[in-house]
Amino acid sequence: MSHLENAIKQLEQQVDSAPSDVCRIEVEVAEVCVDFALPWMSNQPIFPKFYWQSRDATEEVVALGQARTFSELNPAYSVLNQGQRIWGGYAFPYKENKTRCLGAFFFLPHIELIRRDKRWVLVANLTEDRTALRRTINELRAEIAPLNSSVPTVTEVTHTPDKALWRDSVEQALDSIVHTDLKKVVLARQTTITLDADLKGIELLALSRNKNRHSFHFLFQLEEGHSFIGSTPERLYHRQGQLIETEALAGTIGRHSQPDQDLQLADWLINDKKNLQENQYVVDDIVQSLSPFCCKIQVESEARLVRLRRVQHLKRHIQAELIKHADKGRLLQALQPTAAVAGLPRQLALDFIEKHEPFSRSWYSGSVGYISEQHAEFCVAIRSALVQKNTLHLFAGAGIVPGSHADHEWQELDKKMSTLLSLITEKNVLEQAS
Repeated sequence: MSHLENAIKQLEQQVDSAPSDVCRIEVEVAEVCVDFALPWMSNQPIFPKFYWQSRDATEEVVALGQARTFSELNPAYSVLNQGQRIWGGYAFPYKENKTRCLGAFFFLPHIELIRRDKRWVLVANLTEDRTALRRTINELRAEIAPLNSSVPTVTEVTHTPDKALWRDSVEQALDSIVHTDLKKVVLARQTTITLDADLKGIELLALSRNKNRHSFHFLFQLEEGHSFIGSTPERLYHRQGQLIETEALAGTIGRHSQPDQDLQLADWLINDKKNLQENQYVVDDIVQSLSPFCCKIQVESEARLVRLRRVQHLKRHIQAELIKHADKGRLLQALQPTAAVAGLPRQLALDFIEKHEPFSRSWYSGSVGYISEQHAEFCVAIRSALVQKNTLHLFAGAGIVPGSHADHEWQELDKKMSTLLSLITEKNVLEQAS
C-alpha cells in the first residue's frame, strides 16, 4: 500500500468516527516524492479542481470537490471554521454579462492536499453533509498518472484585436486621456493558439512551474477539458490577522540574454518617467481603495526592480492595518481591479474597456486565491491562459498613458505573453532539434 493510499484510508476512518462538532481532519502523508501534486491532481475525477502555489513556493495546495459554494465573500466568511480555507476568485467586472463566465466562484473543498515546506498533509473539511464527503473520499485515486511531457505543435495564431484595431484603440485611448478625466487605461489582447493535438491546462502549468520562478501558480477547473491557469508575479493582497500587504506592480521592460544589455534595460526602466508615473498611478489607486478599510498605510518610497524570466517590472510595497470591524468581505472587490489591470480613474477606465475591447476578459485580470479566519491571499490573474482541448487563449495587457506608442505597447504584449507561449514554442524547437 502506498503512503498516499494509506493516508486516504486513515482519512476515511477518521471521518467515519469524527464527532459532530469536528470540522476539519488532517492526516500526514509520509515520504511523498517531489512535484507529485499536479500529476496526482490530474488523475482525480473530482470537480471543481483548484491548484495553488504561493509566490515563495513554501506552500502548495490541491483542492477538490465542493462542500459549499459562494458567489460573495461575506457569506463565505460567516461559515468558516478554525483552519478551513475557501478558494476561488472574482472575474474581471463588466456592467453587462459579455460571456458565460461566472462573475465569481468560491468554494469550501471536500479535500485538500497541502504541502507546507516539505511536509504534506491530506485534509477533509467536514460539514453537516458527511455523505457527500464520504463519496468524494471514495472517488480519490492514490495513483499518480505521469503528465504528458511532449507539447503539441502550434498550427495557427490569431490576435484579438489585430494590430490595426489595436492601433486604433490606443489612439482612441490617448485622445480620451487628453479630452476627459481619464489618466490611464489598460488595454488587453487575446491571442488564440490552435494546436495540432489537445493540451491539458495542468500540463502547461507544470511546464510553467519549472520555468517561471518567483510567481504564484494557479489552476481553476470546473469541468473536464476546460481550465484557467496562470503564473503571475503580482499579489493583490495578503492578510495576516489585521495586517494587510499589497503592492504596485506596473512599468515593464523585457529581458536580454546578455548581462550587460539586460542591466542597461533595467537601468532604463528604473529611471523612465513614463513607467515611474504609471507605477505611481497604481500606488495612488491602491491607497485610495484601502483608505475606507485601513489605517497606518505605508508606501515604499522608491520603486524597485522585479526581474522575471522574460520581463522585469517596477514594484512598490504597500502595508496597512485593518481598522476595527473592517468589512473583510468587501476588501477584495474594493482593490480589484487595480489601476495596473484597468486604469485610473477606475470607472472611466472600465467603461472604456467595456466599450472598446473586442473580447471578454473573463477570469483574466481578475483575482484568484483564498480566505480563512486569520489569513487571506489573492493574486492578480495575469500571465494567464484559458485552455480548451487543442485551443489556447493567452492574455496580456498594456497600460496606455501619455507618451504611449501603439507599436511599442504591442511588443510589450508579446513579451508578457511569452511567459507561457515560450513554454510551447521553445519546447517545439528543442524537440525538432533532438
